[in-house]
Amino acid sequence: MSLKTVKNKLEKLELHIENYSVIDPKVSKSNVGWHIDHSLKVINGVSITLQKSDPTLYKNNFSFLGKVFFTLGFFPRGKAKAPKQVTPPEVILKEDILSQLQLAKTNLDTIASLDKNAFFKHPLFGDINTSRINRFLVLHTNHHLKIIEDIMKK
Repeated sequence: MSLKTVKNKLEKLELHIENYSVIDPKVSKSNVGWHIDHSLKVINGVSITLQKSDPTLYKNNFSFLGKVFFTLGFFPRGKAKAPKQVTPPEVILKEDILSQLQLAKTNLDTIASLDKNAFFKHPLFGDINTSRINRFLVLHTNHHLKIIEDIMKK
């Protein structure tokens, strides 16, 4: 998957910002803003971690679970809990979402110039390097976009 595909998913997130306070507890206990904020925190956190990583420390330890989900092309709902560093705050402000969005656009542009073994450690999948990062970001963002779209159906 290309960086262009990741940017396309980011644009789709942006279209939902106006609905950030909408919630449907039958779909998710969190509102649209939570899913947008979380997705942006993941994009920004992963981008910054990749930039700071030491490519010589990368281990090709991508897990079986990672291979399954990357092959299937989706993450199942309700199975994982967001790590603390990418969990949105109790109160999500539209201004914070907009500033994170701008940062995400800038951060995504840095990924293409990184070493192929720049990486971040995923809690379930192991080390994810730049060759897999676009696919991860697309699958993760798409997972939350589908939830947002289901919330918006009400």
